[in-house]
Amino acid sequence: MAKQNQNTMSRALARRETIAAYLFLLPSLIFFLGFVVIPMVICIFTSLTSSNMNASAASGFVGLANFIRLAGDATFIDALINTFVIVLVSVPTVCAFSLWVSSVIYQMNGPTLSLFRCIFYLPVVTGSVAVTVVWKWMYDNYVGVFNYVLTHVGLIERNINWLGDEKYALWCIILILFTTSVGQPIVLYVSALGNVDQSLVEAAEVDGANSMQVFWKIKWPQMMPTTLYILVITTINSFQCFALIQLLTSGGSGTNTVMYYIYYTAFKLTEQAGHFGYANAMGVVLAIFIGLLSAVQFKLAKEK
Repeated sequence: MAKQNQNTMSRALARRETIAAYLFLLPSLIFFLGFVVIPMVICIFTSLTSSNMNASAASGFVGLANFIRLAGDATFIDALINTFVIVLVSVPTVCAFSLWVSSVIYQMNGPTLSLFRCIFYLPVVTGSVAVTVVWKWMYDNYVGVFNYVLTHVGLIERNINWLGDEKYALWCIILILFTTSVGQPIVLYVSALGNVDQSLVEAAEVDGANSMQVFWKIKWPQMMPTTLYILVITTINSFQCFALIQLLTSGGSGTNTVMYYIYYTAFKLTEQAGHFGYANAMGVVLAIFIGLLSAVQFKLAKEK
């Protein structure tokens, strides 16, 4: 009888703890449902319609017509290519550079390490508009730092229109994205290096392993979860590159991306029938690409 009462009390306690846990999670769940799940469902539904921002305009179900239209949209194809160029260039370089920098500064003492982490992380916490304004001044045709330095050292004969020339504009965007993306991976890699099992490192060194062998055989496998997280968030951020395009080129000079084209179609082409549903179809396609690439990264990381 006493054992039965104890089991009943244990179940009641577990039930109260579960209810309390869900109550604490309730604000986040409401936010997640209201600002993530429901908008996703609406986006998928409207991508199958000829929806417009204008409430008075007629809209109806069109099935996969918006997606079929995307396949023949040359502007969307160019934007998709530019987006993949940004992702394929920025993601590996950000990860490799962050790993190298974190490995170097991790060897420094406490204050110096903290200083470098602060320096590299500063662009992350600085407003994107402020950062973009500074870079826009540096790229300026007449008073920009790049043109001033390169002309004075003799590398170029005359000023270059960095953001107006299709040969340079997209790479200028990638450079800014790179500098603003390395801060968080560096901080994460420094933390991951601090969590490496030092007993394994010492054992490998006693067995005669050099620093490179210790890193690739001991440290790197233990840092793989951090690397996977960095790859995923860097990929998503690169796919969603919008603010730089909007503030610097407005999609011109061969810098149009899927995110900017979605914005342009949804909010600028208000006179075009079905513009909102068509923009949401682009969003669905972009989400599919992000999901597939993230799945591939998870698969490759697990095989390592």
